[in-house]
Amino acid sequence: MNQRFYSLDVFRGATVALMILVNNPGSWSHIFPPLKHASWHGCTPTDLVFPFFLFAVGNAMAFVMPRLEEKNIFWQKIIKRTLLIFAIGLFLNWFPFIKYNDAGNIVGKPFENLRIFGVLQRIAISYFFASVIVHFFKVRGAFVVSGIVLLLYWFLCVAANPADAFSINGWFGTNIDKSILGEKHMYHGEGIAFDPEGLMSTFAAIVQVVFGYLAGNYILQKGKMPEMLNGLFVAACVLIFTGFCWDTVFPINKKIWTSSYAAYTTGLALLILSLLIYLIEFKNVKGGWTKFFDVFGKNALFIFALSNIVPKLSGLIKISDGVNAVTGKQNHTSLLGWFYEHVCRPIFPSQPNIGSLLYALFFIALMWFFAWFMHKKKIYIRV
Repeated sequence: MNQRFYSLDVFRGATVALMILVNNPGSWSHIFPPLKHASWHGCTPTDLVFPFFLFAVGNAMAFVMPRLEEKNIFWQKIIKRTLLIFAIGLFLNWFPFIKYNDAGNIVGKPFENLRIFGVLQRIAISYFFASVIVHFFKVRGAFVVSGIVLLLYWFLCVAANPADAFSINGWFGTNIDKSILGEKHMYHGEGIAFDPEGLMSTFAAIVQVVFGYLAGNYILQKGKMPEMLNGLFVAACVLIFTGFCWDTVFPINKKIWTSSYAAYTTGLALLILSLLIYLIEFKNVKGGWTKFFDVFGKNALFIFALSNIVPKLSGLIKISDGVNAVTGKQNHTSLLGWFYEHVCRPIFPSQPNIGSLLYALFFIALMWFFAWFMHKKKIYIRV
């Protein structure tokens, strides 16, 4: 069945828009709590964005996989896409290849300190293994394999360190990442070498893509029938309940992407997708809001990459910004930094969180303009 669901496109585009929003505040020091990641265990609205995107990747697979297998180009396509997405992620980590040193001089960014993994790299790896699971085990088998993977990951976490399985220092995956990647090639945003997109935490992320595929396949098979919508809603409730129950022994945690987190966020993704399908497909509630999000979905990976490139390029443009009262030296800021400090922040000087959010909304509007222009010119960059 080749029936198209516009709601899936809106879901994917809305996820891209939210990803850009949470990744680009005016200041990381001034963020409203829902726009922050959970410090460790727990789940905020921001912690839903990445798993929703992986879920959307799985949805798209449901439309593409039959064609790949019919034309006997499955391996050619998934290997090419995996390598391209991973390479783009590595490129973004290294870009713009130069930086300012402490003396204010431009120097090259050394490869020996390059972070290997990241968001796109996780998408690439998860897409590859989810495709392989679906290819070999089909729908029912993929569901069984997904359950086994989630249970296996839980077992590995506990077996590796029964006394302290789920803390940032006790979690077993970090030592494996260190031994394979090396500390210099890992993320250090937590104050230590710890990679939230590392190797071991990818297990449950792979399942997230498989779940997205299973949902997409179910939607295509059932079509626009009340039975399909009821099935999605029931599955959503079961997964949310499972995630909550599992949380009591295997905490919901994005940074180590626990199995309970995968179940819980998949359930929420299904719940929101059910609502979108009901509104858009059954009640025909469409308009500017659907068009706004749909535009983002047309070039999802490119716009996400662009939202990383633009701030980094801006950082190379140094603008004088007053004199440091302590050192007497000239202060400098970036182009976008100047815009935040002198345009967004002064609008609500006593509410810096609002100024930071205004900047993020401006940045979304800027990315939407690029996405809209590409859509208008029918420029679609596929990977």
